[in-house]
Amino acid sequence: MVVNGASVVNPHGQRTVAAIIPCKDEADRIVATVEAVLGLEGVDKVVVVDDGSTDDTAAAADAAGADVIVHARNFGKAAALETGVRHLRELESFNATDENSPRHLLFVDGDLEGSASNLGVLIPPVLEGRADMTIATLPPQQTAGGGHGFVVRLARDGIQNLTGWTAKQPLSGMRCLTAEAFDAASPLAPGWGVEVGLTVDILGAGLRVEEVPCDLQHRVSGKDWRGQVHRAKQYRDVWRALTRRRVRKALSQRAPGVAQRF
Repeated sequence: MVVNGASVVNPHGQRTVAAIIPCKDEADRIVATVEAVLGLEGVDKVVVVDDGSTDDTAAAADAAGADVIVHARNFGKAAALETGVRHLRELESFNATDENSPRHLLFVDGDLEGSASNLGVLIPPVLEGRADMTIATLPPQQTAGGGHGFVVRLARDGIQNLTGWTAKQPLSGMRCLTAEAFDAASPLAPGWGVEVGLTVDILGAGLRVEEVPCDLQHRVSGKDWRGQVHRAKQYRDVWRALTRRRVRKALSQRAPGVAQRF
C-alpha cells in the first residue's frame, strides 16, 4: 500500500520494495526494464538514476512510469545507487507517518529489458525475513562476452578470504536487500567495487546473504578495446574495495575505534 508516495506496511505485515535502477545510455532498453520491474509483486516504486547519459534514457524512463534522477555527468554505479536510495528516503521522510517503515531495496541493471520480470524470485526471502540480501545468479548469457574470469576470481577469492562465504557469481548486480542491510554497507564501495563491498560488509555485520538462480539476460561487455577497458576498471575497483576491507579488518583486530573511522 502507498500513501502519497510513502511506504507503508502492506496488509500482510510486510514492507514494500522499491527498485533502484542505475543506468547510462540505455534509452533502447530502459522502457522494457522499467515496465517489467513495475509488474513485480511487492514492488511499488521504481527509481531510475540516469548517470550522465548522452541519449534519451531519462525521458524514456519517465514515460515508462519511473521516478527519474539525472546526474549531469557520470559518477559511477555506486554513486548512482546512493543517489537513488537517498531520493527514496527523502520521499518517505516527507510523507512518513508513525506506522511507516522504510522500503526494502531491489537493485536492477537497466539493460535487462523484459527478462527483469524474473527478478521476483529475489524478493520473498527478504520480505519473509529469511535473508537480509539475495543475489541473482544468472544463466549463460545469449550475448557472448570476453573473458572477465580474472575479475570474478579476484572478487570470489577476496570475499571468501574476508568472510568465509563463497559466492557463485560475486559480481552480480541484481540484488534485493533490507533497508538495514543497505545501512550496514554504507557508504558503498566506489564504482564497480560496489557488489563486492555490499557482500563483505553485509556478511561482516552478521547478516544473511543468499544466492538465488534467476533467468536474466543483459548486455555483456565484448572483446574489443572498450570491453577490455571496462574490465580493467572493474578489476581496479574490486581490488580497491577488497583492499580497503582487508585493512579495516586488520585495524579492527588491533584498534576497533580506528577501524570504525577508516
